Amino acid sequence: MKLHADRPNGPNAITRHGPGGVLIGGVEHRCSVIVPWQGVVSAWPVRRFEELHERHFAALAELAPELVIFGSGARLRFPAAQLLRPLIARAIGIESMDTAAACRTYNVLFGEGRAVIAALLFDAPDPA
Repeated sequence: MKLHADRPNGPNAITRHGPGGVLIGGVEHRCSVIVPWQGVVSAWPVRRFEELHERHFAALAELAPELVIFGSGARLRFPAAQLLRPLIARAIGIESMDTAAACRTYNVLFGEGRAVIAALLFDAPDPA
């Protein structure tokens, strides 16, 4: 019997990730991005963790997932509770982790057919 790792398959599977972006469906994204289990992968208009606003999470809630995996950048950070109100109001779960862990977790849940969104933050470099 040959053993091999299951890999998520589908247009929204994350096939590569690194500190500067992700590869999804053959398209490289080098900015913060929203990766839904179905539909269009799109830029997430957040350049830095400190810029997060309730409207950013409201946009995720509009997609009606059962769970949001929030990738907070190179290190684990938690958004303030008041920013998560749109998700809480709709009983949508949210998990925060660093972006690399978020990519891996999203792929596992996506591979299980779950209604999940990865909201991945890639901090813009500081101006020189």
